[in-house]
Amino acid sequence: MDHSGHGMTMDLPPFTLGRGLEWSADPFFLVACLAGLALYGWGVVRLVRRGDKWPVGRTVAYALGVLSIMLMMCTGLNDYGMVMFSVHMVQHMVISMVSPILILLGAPITLALRALPTAGRGRKGPRELLLMFLHSRYMQIITHPAFTIPLFIASLYGLYFTPIFDTLMGSKAGHIAMMVHFLAVGLVFFWPIMGVDPGPHRPGYLMRMLELFAGMPFHAFFGIALMMASEPMVETFKNPPASLGIEALSDQNAAGGIAWAFSEIPSVLVLVALLFQWYASDQRQARRTDRAADRDGDKELEAYNAYLASLNTPGR
Repeated sequence: MDHSGHGMTMDLPPFTLGRGLEWSADPFFLVACLAGLALYGWGVVRLVRRGDKWPVGRTVAYALGVLSIMLMMCTGLNDYGMVMFSVHMVQHMVISMVSPILILLGAPITLALRALPTAGRGRKGPRELLLMFLHSRYMQIITHPAFTIPLFIASLYGLYFTPIFDTLMGSKAGHIAMMVHFLAVGLVFFWPIMGVDPGPHRPGYLMRMLELFAGMPFHAFFGIALMMASEPMVETFKNPPASLGIEALSDQNAAGGIAWAFSEIPSVLVLVALLFQWYASDQRQARRTDRAADRDGDKELEAYNAYLASLNTPGR
C-alpha cells in the first residue's frame, strides 16, 4: 500500500484483518525497530560470551515489545490508521501501553549497563554517559508521578480534543512524531511503576499500584466520552473514504470501546508483574535475613565453644 496519502484521503478497500496485516513498512519505524533488536542482541551475546547469564524471559519480552511496534507501524494497520479512528486507536493503545510494558520487562538499561565497557579513568564513554543521564535532574522530573500521570492524561484529552491531532495527522513527519510521543509517554509512565531497570524514582510496591490506578480511570472516561458522543469529534476522521464502507460515528464509537477496554488490559498485566516482583523481593529479603541469622548463630556457637574450651584449659 502506498504511504503517499499521509495527510490526504486514501482510497483503501474495506478493512479486513488480512489487509491490516499486509506488509507496508514505515521506513523510520522499520529502521528504529531493527536497530533496537540488533543492539539488544549485541548486549545479550556480549554477556553470554563473558560467561554471564541473562534471563531468557527478558529477551523474549523485549523482542515482543519491539515486534508489537513493527506490527502497528510496518503493516497495513498503519495505512488504515490514517483514515479509520478505530484502527488508529488500536495503534495508539498498543504503542503507548502494551509495547512499553514489554520493553521495560526486557530491562534494556540494565543490559546496557552490564554490556557496555567502562571507560578509562577520567574518561566518559557510553556507559558513563548513560549513568549520568539516569541520575540527572531531568530524569528525576520526567519519571516523577506529578509529571507522568498528567502527561499520560494530557496525551489523550489534550491531543484528540484539540486541533493538535489534526495538525500532526496532516503530514507523515507529524504522524511519526505522534507515535514516538505515545511510546515515550508509555515508557516514562510505566518505568517507575513496574520497570526492572534502575531509575531515579522507585517508590514502594503499594505506592506503585496507586500510581498505576491513578491514571487508568481517566483513560476509561476518555473511551466512554468517545462512545457516548452523538457526533464525530475528530476532524481527521469525520469523512472516511467511501471505499471503506464505514460510518464516521460508529467507527468513533468503536475507537472509544477500544480505548476503554485497553485501560483494563495493561492494568492487569502490570499488576501481575508487580505482584511477582514484590514476591521475589520479599523472598530475597527473607534469604538475606536467614543468612545474617545463620552468621550470627555461628558466631555465638564459636564463642560458646571457645568458652567451654577455656574452662577445660589446665590452670583455669
